[in-house]
Amino acid sequence: MPTLREPAIHAPEVEERAGARLGMMETGGRRPSRTEENPVVMSLTRPLAPDPYSLLPVVPSFMLTSDDLRQGERLPDGQAAPPHANVSPHLHWEGFPPQTRSFFVTVFDPDAPGPAGWWHWVVVDLPVTTTTLARGAGSPHGDNLPSGAFHLRGDDGVPGYVGAAPPPGDREHRYFFAVHALDVEHLTTGPQTMPGAAACAATFHTIARAVLVATYRR
Repeated sequence: MPTLREPAIHAPEVEERAGARLGMMETGGRRPSRTEENPVVMSLTRPLAPDPYSLLPVVPSFMLTSDDLRQGERLPDGQAAPPHANVSPHLHWEGFPPQTRSFFVTVFDPDAPGPAGWWHWVVVDLPVTTTTLARGAGSPHGDNLPSGAFHLRGDDGVPGYVGAAPPPGDREHRYFFAVHALDVEHLTTGPQTMPGAAACAATFHTIARAVLVATYRR
């Protein structure tokens, strides 16, 4: 009686079966999808976003300076998101109109991959007597803000400052630090207001704006 033999399995077939078993182990016992077997590398190539304030009504400018930032230069790592220190920078402003009643402070990255950019920091209802935010004023608890002022949650979902964190390998991102001089003491916003909605409300009351732009890339 002829001897029955196992069908020969070539090395590539063994590797394929082993790879399939490993893939099922990594996906909880189900067969991996075509995308998991052959992950797609997405390109982030895209047009350069415009200066966000070039799209708004033109208003006078005033002076914004910082002990930590320089116009057009790289944001220090201390002001970048974790694992860096994630500390909001020192800001000082002057030369705003005498009609100013309060300030609205924002940090916005128009270069984030998406249609709406990324809000990193929004401070509402800063009294007109405030012309400086000390380094670290953006801490989430808000204790370093003047009385009456408060943080909104940025696009990270955190109230307070969240530093630069562009996708690794992406092009240089711009961070627009802006102080908006308003003609009202209080915006009609609360701590749960979305940053885009607050920025829209502020546009109706902005009589001047100071901007400082820093950059960051990983």
